[in-house]
Amino acid sequence: MEALDLSSSKESDKFRLLQAQLRDRWESIEGLDNPDYDILVVPSLSLDRGELLKIEGFLNYEERLLFSLIRLQSPRTRVIYVTSQPLSPIVIDYYLQLLPGIPFSHARDRLLLFSTYDSSTTPLTQKILDRPRLMERIRQSLRLEKSFMICYNSTIVERDLSVQLGVPLLAADPDLLYWGTKSGSRQIFAECGVSHPDGSELVMSAEDLAEAAAELWERQPSLQRMVVKLNEGFSGEGNALLDLNPLQHKAPGCASHKERVAAICDRFPFLSFQAKNETWSNFSSRIPELGAIVEAFIEGEEKRSPSVQGRIAPNGEVEILSTHDQILGGSGGQIYLGCYFPGDETYRLQLQQFGLRVGRNLAEKGALERFAVDFIAVRQPDKAGKPQWDLQAIEINLRKGGTTHPFMTLKFLTNGRYDMATGLFYSQQGCPKYYIATDNLQKERYRGLLPNDLMDIIAHQRLHFDSSTQTGTVFHLMGCLSEFGKLGLTSIGNSPQQAKDIYNRVINVLDEETKQQQKF
Repeated sequence: MEALDLSSSKESDKFRLLQAQLRDRWESIEGLDNPDYDILVVPSLSLDRGELLKIEGFLNYEERLLFSLIRLQSPRTRVIYVTSQPLSPIVIDYYLQLLPGIPFSHARDRLLLFSTYDSSTTPLTQKILDRPRLMERIRQSLRLEKSFMICYNSTIVERDLSVQLGVPLLAADPDLLYWGTKSGSRQIFAECGVSHPDGSELVMSAEDLAEAAAELWERQPSLQRMVVKLNEGFSGEGNALLDLNPLQHKAPGCASHKERVAAICDRFPFLSFQAKNETWSNFSSRIPELGAIVEAFIEGEEKRSPSVQGRIAPNGEVEILSTHDQILGGSGGQIYLGCYFPGDETYRLQLQQFGLRVGRNLAEKGALERFAVDFIAVRQPDKAGKPQWDLQAIEINLRKGGTTHPFMTLKFLTNGRYDMATGLFYSQQGCPKYYIATDNLQKERYRGLLPNDLMDIIAHQRLHFDSSTQTGTVFHLMGCLSEFGKLGLTSIGNSPQQAKDIYNRVINVLDEETKQQQKF
């Protein structure tokens, strides 16, 4: 055991030395108009396998970081992109054609694609580590003194790959990942003075979960529902709702604490799970492995789910990148489906301030790169004719997420800027930009559409992004389309209504184009 710990410690020390190199290089990476760097993109979803399997087509989510190809607009930058399965050439061509002012052939020459040819559920990063010859080819393709690596989320395997390749990783140290869990998030909210729902500390058994739920109910006897969360759930798929109405005869004041705990235990099999086909048997089996918490469910007649995104630079500076209103679905409205940018004007500046508090706390702990904070907003009685919203923080994500690629796509396509004073994003011409994005445009009738078919529809119906007006739609997750009938898109407009109209037109066109297909 000591040898294992010693080996792990050495890996951590090597990793920190690489991260120190990244800090030293950061000014030249960010400060030059034409940075001369190699970017290794490893879009591995190194998350719990059981939770990922709840998401249809999750393997194709490796395509979400294809927005990184837009970095090729810098004529001296090279991108090395690794995937589990080879990407369709037509998908690559689609992204390269979006590059403003760069000849297609010049960008293509600076893009290197590698694949493990492995469609198993093993994380992509582990697949690379398991293939030493592939690792050597990747290493030889990099100018190590001018390279850094980006990923979807950072775990021990990403750290191992970084160390073995000798390439700094622009992501949080895996030793800090606790702060991106449900329980770690709650601790940071408390430290920052950011309002968050009443709830429990981390528990590791169903029995302790029932105990924590009973204590929460006793603190708040008027509660109607609670949210039960696996500590490392993904996109809301690890959440479930506990309805307290059937247990009113065991409510505080009507029964003893022991009776209340027993009644809650008996009710667990009837939780309303957000993931399709989830069962208490499977959910409860994950608690000793992942841990769980219970939180008060925030009730309200009008609720929204805003979020704020930020970045911690290697020099420790915290930058707010964006705010969004998230589109949630599922039986209890807990599953992420898409987003609107920017967040509502009545609370987006407050979201920014909360994001700065959380970001600075994370930076003090040594965190790096992307973070996002999700909230619940509940409409309160208006004051002086202005709407009022109560914001409650519910989760921190220490990784890229569903709001990352739409915003970065907007930023790179328009070369515009985010304005902290207004919470708006402006093009170079000073025009505010808006978008609607989703990873979950999914319909049975879309199954069987190939990426080539989609390109035909885009070209014929003129659905593509128009660089002259800087409006239109950018598509992603095209690899999901044929097998799962699932597609991602970001519709960009010069007003919220224009973005919505562009988005709706895409759906209407796809529905019309697949109408005949549905009959066969």
